[in-house]
Parts: sequence; C-alpha cells; structure tokens
Amino acid sequence: MKRRTFTSLVAGMSLAASLMGTSAMAQDNLRIALVVKALGIGFFEAAAEGAEEAAAELGNVEVIYTGPTDTTAEGQIEVINALIAQGVDAIAISANDPDAVSPALQRAMQRGITVISWDSGVNEEGRQMHLNPSSTPLIGNTIIKLAADHMPDGGQVAILSASATATNQNAWIAAAEEVMPNYPGIELVATVYGDDLSDKSYRAAQVLMASYPDLKAIIAPTTVGILASCQAVSDAGKIGQVNVTGLGLPSEMAGCVESGATKSFAIWNPIDLGYSATMIAHALASGAATAEPGSEIPTGRMGSVTLDDTNSAAMSDPFTYDASNIDQFKDIF
Repeated sequence: MKRRTFTSLVAGMSLAASLMGTSAMAQDNLRIALVVKALGIGFFEAAAEGAEEAAAELGNVEVIYTGPTDTTAEGQIEVINALIAQGVDAIAISANDPDAVSPALQRAMQRGITVISWDSGVNEEGRQMHLNPSSTPLIGNTIIKLAADHMPDGGQVAILSASATATNQNAWIAAAEEVMPNYPGIELVATVYGDDLSDKSYRAAQVLMASYPDLKAIIAPTTVGILASCQAVSDAGKIGQVNVTGLGLPSEMAGCVESGATKSFAIWNPIDLGYSATMIAHALASGAATAEPGSEIPTGRMGSVTLDDTNSAAMSDPFTYDASNIDQFKDIF
C-alpha cells in the first residue's frame, strides 16, 4: 500500500522532523518527493493526483507532496534540505529558479538521491534529467496562435508570466517571440510578471489595460496568471475588448470561457505530468533505467520518453480548450 504525504513549509527543522516521522512509518516504501513551486496551486494539486496514480500502479511507493508556501527559491531550498535529511529515494522538482536550487539538489545527488526536474527545469548540474510537459517551440507557437486566431486584423498583445526566473515560462516566451513574424499585425507591447500570485497577477493585468488602451489580448503562460487576468478583464468591463488566453486548467477557466473573457486556452494534462514524473523518478531510483542521452525511459500508460543531448524529454503536445469542449473537461482537472 502506498501513502501520500502532504507537507507545507513552516520552518526547516519542523519540516525535517515531520518528514522524518513519515519515513519511520514507511521504511519499506520507495519514497519519491514531488516538490512543487508552491502549495495551494490547482495545477500542482492535479499533478499530485497523477503521482498518486503512478504510485498505486507501481506499489511500495510513497509520494511526498511538498513545497513552500510561496514561489521562492529560498523556500524550495529549505524543503530540499529537509528531504535530504530524511533520506528520500528521489526528488522530482518543478523549480522556482533553475540556478538557485541547484547546489541543494547537487547535495541530494551526492547522498545517492535520484533528482529529476519537471515542468520548470533545473540547470543540468542540478538534476539527472528534465521532463518538459511539451516541446518549447510548440508551446511558444501555441500561445501566440491562441491570441492571433481571434485577432484577424492584428493588434496589441501583452504577456503576463510567472516569475522572471521561471525556466519554462521564459523559454516559452522566447519561442513565442521567435514565431511572432509568422503572425502579421500582432504586436507584443509588454511582458510583465505576477510571480504566480493571484493578487499580484491581477494588479499586473490592470496596469497592462491602463497602460495600453488598445490592448487586444493578454497572454498568460501560467495557470495563476491566466485566471487572475480573466478576473481583471471581467471587473474592468472589457469582455469582448481584451481576450485572455494562454495556459490554464479547465476546472478554473470554465467560467472565463462561459463569460466570453477567454475565447480559447491550452494546457497539457497536469495529472499526466505528475504521473509521468513519478514513473520516471521510480525508474531511475530503482535502477530500471539510466539518465543519459538516447535513453528511453518507460512512463506507464503514457508510453515512454527519450532523452536528448541535455537529458531532457517532452511528454506531449498541449491541447486547446474552448466553448465547444470545456464542459467535457471542467470536472476532471
């Protein structure tokens, strides 16, 4: 029987003590820590469901779902140090900062702990492999296309991202800027950051609309930012004037689609992402697979992934949700 443990960041010592207590109850389990950017975010809660599913299939696996209370590298470092003290078998992390968390993760690997990153990556020295939810070029093109599809005459768009150091969002934005010439008339006027905090993202969206009266779309490649932007547009009475799009969860975005604040958005299934990350962490920690370029690592019902020259792999393509299909998915994740 597997156990799923939820932990929140209170203080380093208390977290370590809590985790040590957990390990005493599950000595025979292979312990995989799913470290998220911050607790309380729907995307990561859904990923934890997928991790649980993988653990149930594998057997003798305990998923420790943990992270800081806000999206800081310092918070994640404290969590990582506590997990090292516990002696978990594997850490699968979605990083708030690719470089800042690396030394702590290197210490974990020196202790024999398997380390992978998923969703938001870590530099190559700080992990054995990285699982992208999709390919960066495809995501970059998708987030621009989602806006351009509803702007036949072109116009101004702005990006509201997570933190300025978020590896995944920065890569997607760079890819979006690269394909911008493929969408004539689309002008990117600003990129701002809400740090994956609802109130800060809401205020950032308000500032964008005030600063750019002709703004036609806000693109948020983050589940927190897109929902906050939708609320800001609705509160400003600009539904039909400013379209909010990007990456979001169907359960959270259904109201935005129904109100018309969002014409369409995209996301991969976070349940599948948590499931795949757990399967990969287990395969590496158990010795069933190795992390090296060209390696094929099994991912259960998701098939397998093949590592590139940077020991990175992509899970699947993002899927577009709109009024025609939102009802099919809003109660799932």
